[in-house]
Amino acid sequence: MNPEPFALTLTKKVHSCIRLEKAGRTLVIDPGGFSEQDAAVGAEAILVTHEHPDHFDEERLRAGLEANPAAEIWTLRSVAGQLGAAFPGRVHTVGHGDTFTAAGFDVQVHGELHAVIHPDIPRITNIGFLVDDSLFHPGDALTVPDRPVDTLMLPVMAPWNKISEVIDYVREVKPRRAIDIHDALLTDLARPIYDTQIGGLGGTDHGRLVPGDSMGV
Repeated sequence: MNPEPFALTLTKKVHSCIRLEKAGRTLVIDPGGFSEQDAAVGAEAILVTHEHPDHFDEERLRAGLEANPAAEIWTLRSVAGQLGAAFPGRVHTVGHGDTFTAAGFDVQVHGELHAVIHPDIPRITNIGFLVDDSLFHPGDALTVPDRPVDTLMLPVMAPWNKISEVIDYVREVKPRRAIDIHDALLTDLARPIYDTQIGGLGGTDHGRLVPGDSMGV
């Protein structure tokens, strides 16, 4: 007997972009400027955590919306304001505590602010998305949802974090597994160090995917 297919398939894209597929429908999170040019193409739903260019790239979003006239975006106000006029009715503003259904995926919004980069740099807004009560993408923040997380998309390397904070974040969320994102600036030389320390100290299964690789979640 063949095993039942996974309900949800995760495909890692470059940096913080991921692609989720379920029952022939597709949702993409954070197709930013480091991601593939066609990262949003083929998606029915696109979620954007915040306005920084490595997460929000207008050209990539426009490509996704133009490729599929039924595609829609859910994001926070700072991003929606830059796209709403060009795509009326297809760009939805959401914030902490909101819930919605997009392309058959149930989504909950958690968080409000980007992590502190430096005290002299004003903080911008940032939201995270919990998809199907299972997978959490926090964007650029160490937001802890108020409910269990099975798969945590883990921002491992950024100007606003250090590895001790990443490890403590995994410990606080307590997911069944953590998968690396926000890793485009992490060199191949550093990856084994991060793998060893996060895997050994985080208290959960830790892994990473090469862009283009997929797994069931």
